[in-house]
Amino acid sequence: MADLPSSTPPASALRRLLTIMARLRDPAGGCPWDREQTFRSIAPYTIEEAYEVADAIDRGDMEDLREELGDLLLQVVFHARMAEEDGLFDFEAVAGAIADKMVRRHPHVFADTAVASAAAQTQAWEVQKAAERAAKARKNRASASVLDDVAGTLPALSRAMTLQRRAARVGFDWPTLEPVLGKIEEELAELRQEISNGGTEDRLEDELGDVLFAVTNLARHLNVDAETALRRANAKFERRFRTVERGLAAEGRPVSDASLDEMEAAWQTAKSKED
Repeated sequence: MADLPSSTPPASALRRLLTIMARLRDPAGGCPWDREQTFRSIAPYTIEEAYEVADAIDRGDMEDLREELGDLLLQVVFHARMAEEDGLFDFEAVAGAIADKMVRRHPHVFADTAVASAAAQTQAWEVQKAAERAAKARKNRASASVLDDVAGTLPALSRAMTLQRRAARVGFDWPTLEPVLGKIEEELAELRQEISNGGTEDRLEDELGDVLFAVTNLARHLNVDAETALRRANAKFERRFRTVERGLAAEGRPVSDASLDEMEAAWQTAKSKED
């Protein structure tokens, strides 16, 4: 590794990382695992690293965040290197494209356009993105949609919120909370009916999906991120259930030996301590 640059300024550090990746992918002397990877095989790691960044932020662990951001950057470098090998684009093109986009979308900073507020900037941003989607659709000889570019691989709750936000921007939305709450009650009633009718797995899945979509819409109207809310609920459940397990273990009993009533009583105790 003596031929790799080791200086620490940002530009030098990035050059070093790019050089390391090129070395790892070298057909003659690189790493066998790195050489056999493809865009598709690396994609799950890219998603995983993004979640680990979010997790470090949630925990407020800035040292871990620094490390996880590095792991996420490696994913970008990895994809860019594979694209360069295929003659598609390189890291400079990736960085250049996003830099151009940021300048284009911020004329109030990099040009003479004036923006009165953050809300006005958000509106201008949406107009710019709509123009970009329309241009991309024309290039692909397709019809443009406000739902274009909402990735199908997003977590379902996040994708639901994004789809709903896009539709709301063109007026497809309820103006108040009441009809949103009413829609949840309507979908729950339909799910109950399907259960009563002994619905098939497909029908139950369909109706339950409608309930989840309606609840996600409520989260959007409350300015609450549904994905974050569910992660908090998951963490709360895990924390309380572990308390139940520890309480039973202190009595010399595994949780599997306790009755439902005993576990429920222990759960309520754990809940009251948190409250």
